[in-house]
Formats: sequence, structure tokens, C-alpha cells
Amino acid sequence: MADVGSGHFLEDLSVGQSATYAKTVTDADIVLFAGISGDVNPVHLDQDYATGTMFKGRIAHGMLTASFISAVLGTKLPGPGCIYVSQNLKFKAPVRIGETVRATVTVTAIDPVRARVTVSTVCKVGETVVIDGEAQLVVPRRQVQAAE
Repeated sequence: MADVGSGHFLEDLSVGQSATYAKTVTDADIVLFAGISGDVNPVHLDQDYATGTMFKGRIAHGMLTASFISAVLGTKLPGPGCIYVSQNLKFKAPVRIGETVRATVTVTAIDPVRARVTVSTVCKVGETVVIDGEAQLVVPRRQVQAAE
């Protein structure tokens, strides 16, 4: 497996390969994400407000949780050098402060002509799927050295 500094080349990938990133969501993560993104919806920041919603309490931003997928792609599989081209997401359940999210990507298709890789993207808290989706990436090819 390639280290974080180099990433995987297209030729290193195969259908079924997967990698995971896990992160426990903190109050600070939510507050900082609100500041960075500008999404200050009170369901994320105000316990009194959030208690009156269908969630009965504060929840993490869906896009904060989805960003853990980017962490897997950019650091593990394929890793540094890949370019995120598209992502679809289905938000299935809320994530709360103190819960650990496991973002897993799995290679489902490789297009060697276009250097594109399709991956399934799933975030879970325990056994509960909180996000389900699919992404497309452009992955660098291994440089072939010319014969001297």
C-alpha cells in the first residue's frame, strides 16, 4: 500500500479495495464547521431550538459528516493526487455530538481509458448508515520510464 505522501496510482487499484476513516464528532467540530461554512442553522448550534425539532437535540451538519469521505479519498484510497470529480449523497440519519462516524470508500469500477475510478461512499455510526453515496475520481497513472 502506498503511504500518505504518494497515494495509489490507477494501476494499483482494483474493484473491491476499500479504506476507512473514523472520527468522533465534537461540539468544537460543529461550531468550527458552522464558522467555516457559514451554515449557522440553529439545529446544529442551539440546544433549546434543536430540542423542538424532529431530531430532539443538536445534530452535526450533514456536509461535516460527508467531509469525512473526502478525508478517506484524499489520504488513503486512492490518496494524494486523486481529483474528486463528483459525489452524490443520501443523508439517512443524523449524527450527534460524541458519536463516531466511520467513512468507508470501496472501489466499484475502474475506467482505465479515462483514468476514472468510481467508489461507493458510506458513513456509519455503529451499524446505522448515516450517509450513502457514490463518487467519481480521476486518479493519476504511474509514469512509465522511457528506455534509454
